[in-house]
Amino acid sequence: MGYQPEPELIERYADVLVGFALGNRCGIEPGDVVMLSVPEEAKPMFLALHDAVLRAGGTIISDYTPSGVARSAFELASSKQLETFPAAYYRGLAQTIDHRISIRSTGDPRELDGVDPEKMMQARRTIKPYRRWIDRKEAGGRFTWTLASYGTPGMAKEAKLSYPAYWRQIVEACFLADPDPKRRWRETFREIDRVKKKLDRLAIESLHVVGDGIDLKIVIGPSRRWLGASGHNIPSFEVFISPDCRAIDGTVAFTEPLYRYGNLIEGVRLELERGRVVDASATRNEDLLLAMIASDEGSCRVGEVSLTDARLSPITRYMADTLFDENRGGTEGNFHLALGNAYKDSFTGDVARQTARDWRRLGFNESTVHTDIVSTARREVTATLPGGKTKLIYRDGRFTI
Repeated sequence: MGYQPEPELIERYADVLVGFALGNRCGIEPGDVVMLSVPEEAKPMFLALHDAVLRAGGTIISDYTPSGVARSAFELASSKQLETFPAAYYRGLAQTIDHRISIRSTGDPRELDGVDPEKMMQARRTIKPYRRWIDRKEAGGRFTWTLASYGTPGMAKEAKLSYPAYWRQIVEACFLADPDPKRRWRETFREIDRVKKKLDRLAIESLHVVGDGIDLKIVIGPSRRWLGASGHNIPSFEVFISPDCRAIDGTVAFTEPLYRYGNLIEGVRLELERGRVVDASATRNEDLLLAMIASDEGSCRVGEVSLTDARLSPITRYMADTLFDENRGGTEGNFHLALGNAYKDSFTGDVARQTARDWRRLGFNESTVHTDIVSTARREVTATLPGGKTKLIYRDGRFTI
């Protein structure tokens, strides 16, 4: 039968998600409604999550997807079908669920290779109203979510790792070998909280990121705070912010391949002027990259910039999974940026009271996509502070504050 992750590890994994990651690091409450979005490839994880939610007193809405349907969903559907939005269903769903756990897993990471990129972007645009409803609910403190991955032999092969070695990275990254993983996550998040507070106290006006293949100047913008350690992703070691999407200039060449919409994109290079991507290229699947950038008005602008301290992250290998790769430690940590939607909780004020005009005035990007692209190359990050003083905040893969 070959290697299978031990049931005890999967139970701990599920307990971390249900009992820690959701509820803003507090877990769910009895009576909460939890949506489980899990593909068939991760059935053991679905079963463990199902039981963990019930033990915590929650109610389950299942979104369990059979394998092998993703490609035909695009190839057989017409444009009219892809544009159809069952509003009553999605509005009811947004009103009902208190939390959502999404598990990333696939037997074939390149399942959608060759599918028309525009069809995939069209499907994303169709559900924009649902995403807006959920965002408003989250801004009001009435919804939380988390994202995790369940490894498969296909994912391991794509990362050029054996299946046991792939799972060893998952186990180490999520502290699942520890009898009490939640304790380890609390300790890790306390250190990330410390870094965030120091960055916020600096009142950084702009960043200059310089290194191998990168020279970017990033204006942070007013009323911003640094984010991280929220429980939204497990694992999560990054510290990030949503900058002013109108004031980013420079070039960046990314070292890590990008898996998006069942496709592999390699050799991504971007040039930005006044926050907009003015030139983009890739050595593989460039057409998909360009389609993502042209998906809507905000998909060519930056919604997030992020740094990971190598001392915190036990992830040392390329995993062919953005969730892990954007949190990679190794020797240089990582820098990544996301094209597309900004994180509104990076705003220091009352998120729920802001209008669309307010977000535009503040420079928070809006888009139906959010595409993280990662570099593990050497870099230094210098911050410009009020009054023009500069301070080195990141070097040799670690924060210096």
